[in-house]
Amino acid sequence: MHIRTNPKLNKIFKPVIKFCEWLGVHHPILLARIRYFARFKKPLHLKNPKTLNEKILFLSLKTDTSLWTKCADKYEVRDYVKECGLEDILIPLVGVWEHATDIDFDKLPDEFVLKATHGSGDIKVVTDKTMLDIPKIVAEFEDDLKHQYGALESGHHYMRIHPRMIAEELIHNDPETAKISTSIIDYKIWCFNGKVHWLWACANRDEHTTEVMTYDTEWNAHPEYSIFENDYRHGEILPKPKNLERMIEVAEKLAKPFPCVRVDLYNIDGKIYFGELTFTSYGGLQDFYTDEFQLIAGSQIDLTGVKTIR
Repeated sequence: MHIRTNPKLNKIFKPVIKFCEWLGVHHPILLARIRYFARFKKPLHLKNPKTLNEKILFLSLKTDTSLWTKCADKYEVRDYVKECGLEDILIPLVGVWEHATDIDFDKLPDEFVLKATHGSGDIKVVTDKTMLDIPKIVAEFEDDLKHQYGALESGHHYMRIHPRMIAEELIHNDPETAKISTSIIDYKIWCFNGKVHWLWACANRDEHTTEVMTYDTEWNAHPEYSIFENDYRHGEILPKPKNLERMIEVAEKLAKPFPCVRVDLYNIDGKIYFGELTFTSYGGLQDFYTDEFQLIAGSQIDLTGVKTIR
């Protein structure tokens, strides 16, 4: 959880948060080193990165991330997906607005998903519009739009995003998947140098937790690579998606320009939908993978020829 998403922590640690945000804007590498040491009790190696986390942070802090900005923007990324010839996987767009106060809720369907274009995980899933506390939601998102997301994790690609609001159609679980998961399964696909290496499936998600399992490209489960805890629980081994090969093909098309990206997809009754592209998963501080997996995944990311800007 990012500190800013917890109102109680925000109030208690507001001065610390403000200082860290200032560091994130003006001294991002220093902030990253502090956060990394605080999480793992060891220094961050950026001169010779080896682990998945280290290479994510190296790419974020030391290379040109201008394309990341477009692809992390929940509205602009739709154009990127279309440019990749994959318009058919986009969840239909309901609307886009500069401000939450611009939204005419009377014109929205009964079900939809509302989100800010620059955030991470801050979404509102609406299953019955008549039950909405509209003034509360508008106030929350207006506050969100004023916040410069990314500073706390030294994520300059997030800081460059133009904050807006979008709404997409709400997609539902299919009957077969509903037998094994109460939520839509989120396939988070790790791509290194344009090739899929690992799939991290999240199922039975609720407001606070989800069940997870790591798979290789042959859909062999690797629970030994995960550190399971309250947020990420040990999940059952899921059936192999019937169109796994197509999912891999889609992910690799989207990942082609990037040394490292996580492509998030949904698969509803054989229909693939785009979720998002994630470049700094957990702010480059993923503590739910084992040291072994961190080194294995890191070794699969080839940084040869990557140009640095710092």
